[in-house]
Formats: sequence, structure tokens, C-alpha cells
Amino acid sequence: MIRSVESAPHMSAPVLAAYSYCEAVTGQQARNFAYGIRLLPTPKRRAMSALYAFSRRVDDIGDGTLPTDVKSVRLEDTRALLTRVREGKVEEDDTDPVAVALAHTAEAFPVPLDGLDELIDGVLLDVRGETYETWDDLKVYCRCVAGAIGRLSLGVFGTEPGARGVERASEYADTLGLALQLTNILRDVREDAENGRTYLPADDLAKFGCSAGFDGPTPPEGSDFAGLVHFEVRRARTLFAEGYRLLPMLDRRSGACVAAMAGIYRRLLDRIEREPEAVLRGRVSLPGREKAYVAVRGLSGLDARHVTRSTLRRRT
Repeated sequence: MIRSVESAPHMSAPVLAAYSYCEAVTGQQARNFAYGIRLLPTPKRRAMSALYAFSRRVDDIGDGTLPTDVKSVRLEDTRALLTRVREGKVEEDDTDPVAVALAHTAEAFPVPLDGLDELIDGVLLDVRGETYETWDDLKVYCRCVAGAIGRLSLGVFGTEPGARGVERASEYADTLGLALQLTNILRDVREDAENGRTYLPADDLAKFGCSAGFDGPTPPEGSDFAGLVHFEVRRARTLFAEGYRLLPMLDRRSGACVAAMAGIYRRLLDRIEREPEAVLRGRVSLPGREKAYVAVRGLSGLDARHVTRSTLRRRT
């Protein structure tokens, strides 16, 4: 039986301090993610913050200004830290609060820590300047940097006893991660181009006359940029529809967390679809009040009930 955080009422001061640090990192940097995890009970919220803080460290190395070889070394050092966590070699008085919190989370919840190895692999692809010819190629990257996070999160959430189709829960969590990541790629297409990165598949770019890239606030001359965006939006919507089948398998607050995070990204997708060229002028975002509304909607269970009804209709 896996011990839960609830069963550890005498959590030590160093572990509490480590979780507090991770929650502070999450609150300051997580943006959309933070709206979802606020809906979780304390033990799960802390665990998700530990996962986020470690992931944020990996992402910051990849996005930083260090030389490529130094980034690679830093990422492998982070992988070595993960190995220490996995082997139970991080003590409560370790000087790294993220390691302490992650080690406690790994003991309390069945999180597949190999997912964090996949995240490091994905960021190494960024560091090496990898590009992607096809959607199948890009999916490999998205599974590393986002699908793996979905599977890790599922380890914290757990599934409801007797839930239908629970054997596919990990697959749905992975697919929802792909949907979020593709939305991120669309939102950040200009910012990524300025940083020398291209994520959208080369064959999609060629199909819509966008192979020249996105180095300014207007689409490449003669391109069908709106067509490209609408094509990728349809792909993301298909992934969301599949990934949302996870919701009825979760308890109410875990489902609310997922619905809130995914709902924010779906609304971003709506905005991008309505005005494709906006992503070339700056980062598209939602106001705080709209994010709060999505969180309340998630807590109400509306999205989970909608998915359940849709699934039942398909079966009849």
C-alpha cells in the first residue's frame, strides 16, 4: 500500500520548508498551472508544486543564456540529482529544497519519476536545436516535455475505484499533455522564432507557405498563416477531446484541477483561432478573472459531466 501524505501528520520542519519553497516557486512562475493546483487538497498541491519546481529548474536551464555545452552538463547534473531521489539518497536536511520535496513526494505518491528523465531528454533536444519534419516527430518531443508531466500528475491524482476505462488513464493524461504543449507552441511561435527555435513540423510549414519562418509581426509574404494556425488548432482540439476522457476517472478536486488547467489552454486556443496573427505580435493570454472563472467551472464538475455524457452517447 502506498503511503499518502495525509498519513504523515508529523511532517518534519525541513520537509515542510522544502514544500513551502516549491509552492513559492510555483506561485511566482507557474501562471496557468497555479490556477489548477489551488483546487487540490494540501498534500496533492504540495506534491504538484514539487514536480513543478523540479520541472521549472530543467526548463530554466534549457531556456537560459549559458553556452550549449554548459547547459548539457547542467542538465546531466540535474539527472544525477533525480537518480539520487529515485534511489532514496536525499536526506531531509539536504541543502536543496526541491530535492527534499521531490523525494518526499516520491515516497508518498506513485509518481513515475522516469517521466522527469523524459523531460530532461526533451529539453536536451531544445538545447541541440532539434527541428521536426512531421507531426509524428514533434509528438516524440511533446511526449517528453508535456505528456510525461501528465503521467507524473496522474501519479499524484490517482484514479477513482471502479472508474470505467481506467486502464487507459495514463494514455489520456499523456494525450492531454500533448494538447497543452501544442497550444503552447502556437502561442509562443514568435517568441520561439526570436530564440532560434522552430517547433511546428516542417511539412506543415511548407504546406501553408510558412517555411521562411516567423521573424516579424506579420506572416511570411504569400503564406496562408491563418490556414496553418487553424490546421494546428484542429489538431489540438482533437487531442483535447481525447485527453478530456481522463476527467471522469478522477476524484472531484483532482478533476477540477485538470479541468481548470486544460480549460485555460482551450480558451487560449479559442483566442488564437479567432485572431491567428495575434501570436506574431505578442503573447496571447487570458485575464485573471477569466482564469478564475475557468477554475470555478472545473470545481463545479461541469467539464467532467460533459465528458461522461459524451462518452456514454458514443457507447450507445
